[in-house]
Amino acid sequence: MAFRDKDLRTPGPITVDGRQLKRYHIDQPERPIEPEVEKAAYDLLPALLAETVDDGTPAAGWVVLHRGADTGAYLLAYTWMFDNAVEVRVAVAGQPALDCPDDDPAHFVRPPHVGVGCVWELAVLEHERAAWVRHMLTPENPNLTDYLRDTRAEGPVGR
Repeated sequence: MAFRDKDLRTPGPITVDGRQLKRYHIDQPERPIEPEVEKAAYDLLPALLAETVDDGTPAAGWVVLHRGADTGAYLLAYTWMFDNAVEVRVAVAGQPALDCPDDDPAHFVRPPHVGVGCVWELAVLEHERAAWVRHMLTPENPNLTDYLRDTRAEGPVGR
């Protein structure tokens, strides 16, 4: 299959166990993320975040829920740590090549090998790095509210 853009949506921020998270959904133009996949991902999210570092950095970050072109679904939870670094926790579903037990896109598991993200997800990471610098690291008075409002534009993502 040839490379193509996917659709990016920003359904709005959520707070999970005190962490304020922006949300990004990446899916196929002709097939939005199914409700059962979204529910399964967000049901698992607190467990992913339970393992993150708490070092005094504002409890913020972003989540990417990505529905692949095949049976795969990917949940990536990125949180800020040590003031200027990002930690990522990942769960995958429906992708036997990544040690999923089946091809059910709502059956999320923790993979033994973790990547930072694929080309579609990295577009979000690129935006988030710049937004953190813009709102939290360079101003005299960091502004978490402005950071949380600053999301990558919805629409095609990939190129």
